[in-house]
Amino acid sequence: VHLMESGGGLVQAGGSLRLSCAVSKTTFSGKPTGWYRQAPGKQRELVAAFRNGGRDTIYHDSVKGRFTLSGDSAENTMYLQMNDLKLEDTATYYCNAAGYDAKSDRFLEVWGQGTLVTVSS
Repeated sequence: VHLMESGGGLVQAGGSLRLSCAVSKTTFSGKPTGWYRQAPGKQRELVAAFRNGGRDTIYHDSVKGRFTLSGDSAENTMYLQMNDLKLEDTATYYCNAAGYDAKSDRFLEVWGQGTLVTVSS
């Protein structure tokens, strides 16, 4: 297991959640790149991601001003602070990471198992 996600759950509209994604200290030395989400019957979409080596962040238009992406490079962990949650934010959220894996001697892109966020009215 390369990525460990946590923080999903049930929250009322207008509430907040904080998602975490930690990269396991294994043969994989990749870095978290961003969060994606997939709602039932819809395609997976980018929610927020780092760009330019982490110097910049990009957001889906629907979450701008409400979600904040951050990271702890020392712990190789990424966070998504989600405020003012809306019904349409309901989805399974996936963490993505990319980098070198010493065991396979390959560059890998890996995904977390997903954490469910449910926003109720």
